[in-house]
Amino acid sequence: MTNVIVATSKVSNGSMYNRHDMSDPDIIKNRSRFLEAQGIKIEQTTRAKIDYSREEYCSYIELTEADKNAGMTDDQATVADALITTSLDHALFLPIADCVGAILFDPTKQVLMLSHLGRHSLEQNGGYKSVKYLQDTYGCHPADILVWLTPAPGKDIYPIWALDNKGMKEATFEQLAAAGIIHENITDNPADSTKDPEYFSYSEFLKGNRNEDGDHAMVAMMTK
Repeated sequence: MTNVIVATSKVSNGSMYNRHDMSDPDIIKNRSRFLEAQGIKIEQTTRAKIDYSREEYCSYIELTEADKNAGMTDDQATVADALITTSLDHALFLPIADCVGAILFDPTKQVLMLSHLGRHSLEQNGGYKSVKYLQDTYGCHPADILVWLTPAPGKDIYPIWALDNKGMKEATFEQLAAAGIIHENITDNPADSTKDPEYFSYSEFLKGNRNEDGDHAMVAMMTK
C-alpha cells in the first residue's frame, strides 16, 4: 500500500527560501534538516519555482528521475504552479510566502501533486484546475483525492480583490469543492500565517510587523 508523507515547516525550522540568494548555505542546511526529520533526503527532492512574470498561473508538470535535487541547492528549479509525480520516493517541495500550498494525493492512481495556490493562481481558478488536470491526465476521480493545505493569510489581512475580497482559504475551499473534492478528505491547517508567529509571512515582514524575512515550506512524498 502506498503511503504519503506530508509536512509543513515552521519558523523554528528556519527559513526555507532566500529570495536574494538561491544558494544560501544556511537555507540549504535548513532544508536538509527539515527534510531529514521527515525521512526525506534533499537529493530526492524537487523544488517548485513560481515565475511571476507570466500571464498563466495554472501550469502543471510531471517530474522525472532527472528532476531530483533540482532547485534544492541553486536556482535550477522547475518553473510550474504544480509539480506532479507518479514515482515513490520522489519528494515535492514548495517554499511559501503568503499563499496556500496544497497537496493532492490519489491513493488509487498513485499520483501526487503539490500545487501553489497563490493569489494569481486562485484568480485563474487554480484550485479547480489542479483537480481537473489530475482527472483529465491520470484518470483520477475527485472523490478519491486526499488534500492537505498549509496555513495562509486571513481574509481580513489579505483579501483577493478580483474574487470579491474572498480570503485565500475561502477561495481554495470553494474551488476544490467545485472540482468534486469531498470536504471530509481535506486536512486543513487553519493557522493564519499573518498572525501566527510559528509561520513566516512575507507581507507582514514588508509592513515591518516581522523582524525576519523568510518562507516556510510544504513537502510531500509517496512511499511504501
